[in-house]
Order: sequence, then C-alpha cells, then structure tokens
Amino acid sequence: MKFKIMLVLVFFSAMLFPQKTSSGNVTGGVGLNFIDGNAFYSFRLSPDFSIGKFGVGLDLRLDFDSTGSIRKENFNDASDFLSIIKYIRYGQKKDPVYVSAGVLDNYSLGHGTIINQYNNSPSIDKRSLGLALDLDFDKFGFESMYSDFSQGGVLGLRGYVRPLQFTTLSKVPVLSKLEVGASFASDFNQYAGVLSGYIDPATNEFVSLNDRKSTQIYGIDLGLPVVRTSIINIDLYADYAKVMEFGDGASTGAIFTFNGMSLISASVRLERRWMNDQYIPAYFNSLYEIERFRMVGGNVVSKIKQLSAVTSTDRGVYGSLAVTAANMVVVSGSYQRTDFDPKSGQLHLRAEVTNEQLPFTVRAGYDKVNIENEGAMFTLDDRSYMFSEVGYKPYPYLLVSMVYHWTFEPVRDGSDNVLSYKSQKRIEPRVSFLMPLNF
Repeated sequence: MKFKIMLVLVFFSAMLFPQKTSSGNVTGGVGLNFIDGNAFYSFRLSPDFSIGKFGVGLDLRLDFDSTGSIRKENFNDASDFLSIIKYIRYGQKKDPVYVSAGVLDNYSLGHGTIINQYNNSPSIDKRSLGLALDLDFDKFGFESMYSDFSQGGVLGLRGYVRPLQFTTLSKVPVLSKLEVGASFASDFNQYAGVLSGYIDPATNEFVSLNDRKSTQIYGIDLGLPVVRTSIINIDLYADYAKVMEFGDGASTGAIFTFNGMSLISASVRLERRWMNDQYIPAYFNSLYEIERFRMVGGNVVSKIKQLSAVTSTDRGVYGSLAVTAANMVVVSGSYQRTDFDPKSGQLHLRAEVTNEQLPFTVRAGYDKVNIENEGAMFTLDDRSYMFSEVGYKPYPYLLVSMVYHWTFEPVRDGSDNVLSYKSQKRIEPRVSFLMPLNF
C-alpha cells in the first residue's frame, strides 16, 4: 500500500506542469548500494522542472535487499513520502520574492551569526520538509525559515529596514542602502534543550532528567554597502547575538563580490568574532541536526550541553570563499576557529565540475565540526559529513559513476520517532540516464 501511495505522489508531482515546462531534466539511475557493508539494489528517479522562476525537483530513492523487499529506512514514516518532493520553489535567494519548500541546504539567515549554512536533511534516510520565505519590499523586508514540519525543528526570522529610504537621502547612491536588522531563532524539537537523561530499557523511550526546553537566540545587525559597481561590490557589517539565559557575542566583517560576467564570479567574506562565556557563534550550523542530541555510551551529548560547557570568553575568525568559473566549475568553502578553544574548528566545502559538453562529472562536499587540530580535519567520524561522485559519460545521456557517502542513519525510539543519528557509510556504483527537456 505504501509503495502505491509513493508512486501516486511521484506521478502527481511530475504532472504539475505537463505542457508548460520551459526547461528541465530527468535523471534516473540504477546501482548496487553498499550501506554499512550490506548490499542493496538501488533505483533513483530525479526529475527537475522549471517554468521561469518556478521550479520543482523530485528525488525518489528505492533500495531493495536480496529478497526484493524495500529497505525499511527508505519509507519509515509519512514524512518520507512527502520527502520525495525535494523542493518546490519560486525565485532565488536575494530575489524580491523567494519561496522554497522541501530540503533546506546551506541556508543562512542574514550574515549567518545565528544560522549559518544550515542543512535540515543531513541523513538520506530522514529528509525533512522545511520552508524558506523571503520578501524584499526595497525599503524593508524579512527572511524566514522553518526546518521540519513533521517532528518540530529550527525556526529563524529576520526583519530588516533601510531607514534612509524613508528620508530625502533615498536617492543617494550606495549609502541609501544602509540596512538595520533584527533576528530571532529557536529550535522546537523535543530534544533541543536536553542536558541529561536515559533510555528506558522496557520501552526504548528516552526519559529526560534535565530539560532546558527550546533555546532562544536574539540578534541585531547593521549592514553598509560601501562600493557598488557592475563588477565589484563591497559590504561591511556588524552583528550582535544573545542566547537567552546564556551568553552573548558580536562580530564584524566584510563581504567582497566580483562579477566577471560569464567567465568568472567570486565572493569572499572575512569576519572577526568576540564571544563571552556560554555563547557559540552560528549555533545552528551545517551539522546542527546531528549535534542537537545524541546518546553516546549511555550519556547525553547535545548542543545545549556544549553551550553550557563554554566557561570563558574567546575570540575567533571566520572566512568563506565561493568561485564560479566558465559556467562549469563551482567551488565554495568556509572555515572558522576561535583563539582559545582547541575544539572550535568548523569546515564546510562544496565543489562541482559539470557541463553538458564535458565527458565527465565530479561532485563533492564535506562538513566537519569540533575540529581539534588541522591534522584531523579530514578524518571521517561522527562529526563529519561527506559525499562524492566521480563519473564518466560514454554517451551524452549516460553517466557511469561511483558515489560515496559518509552520512548519518536515524536512531529511532520505541515509537519510531527519530531520537538521534549515528554514522553511516554508503558506496554505490551507479549507472544514470540523463535526459534534458526543453519545451
């Protein structure tokens, strides 16, 4: 019955724009998926359609064991069926109107002081349905996101105003774009504030002993564009954030963007941070869903517990770089570290080399948090996320590739709710069929 419902969802979603699709592609693949050493026959269908600013992406993944049964974690609950819809969007980030429902990947609120490069679906087996909504009315606007409608998740809101737009200075170039913002973020997941507890062996349910409930963070920010040309933009900013009942911190930075038309474009960000005790910058980061709550050796390991353990002031640096070249090479990355905390390193990397004219495709991504020293930066463990695909096209519409994932598997309680995550390794030789669509 579940399989029939799943097929109906895919068919209905694919038929949303039957005659009006202006462009898109359909990717399908088969392979042998080794998940933690166990072999599964895999099938994937990923159609992607766009009409102007509207876009729809689907992602159907099926893994069958040797008996022909679908792997349980593929469709464990009702949210897994909805997660076939990877995204439905209108516009792009920074457009006057931007709406996106589905997987939220690499999402940042404002300058990223509270929510930075956040990913609501770090596990292939637990893809969350979230929503991002941004509206810019020129004189004022807001950014917003909610990460998980099935189990409760991270809520982020930022409102901003450009005050000089309401005065006689509204026609002054550059300066009139001065922006003042205020942010709020919180996590409404039931485990967001847990400091201690245990698993009841009779029911396999978690019993909380000390729960601070949801963590609430408030912030204010100021952004000033100092250079605006068709090729180079420079922005300066300053942020302040306060974790309620905990500490606070501030940061200042600069963002440089270069637009070399279709040849090359780049963005560089440099930031200096100051943190008081019981404060963590970018609290909701790329691996927050994993850091939120875990049971390790019978003990609670949680983000709120990590926050409570910060007992001294600190300073730090953050830097990021993103480059797009010749419409075929995209590379981005960021790194942060504080001056005194040896486990404060955080790394985020993404790279892709692909084009319809190239006979090969390379994709890779890597995230790691709590890096103690640079020698352990690329050691895969329970603080790491990695994916890679290297493929060759013997024909324009055929891709033979090897896919590797160091990801996470949900750990469920007695009621089949996701309690925490554990590391998972996937290796998949894959054959994919690529079909571009233009109408």
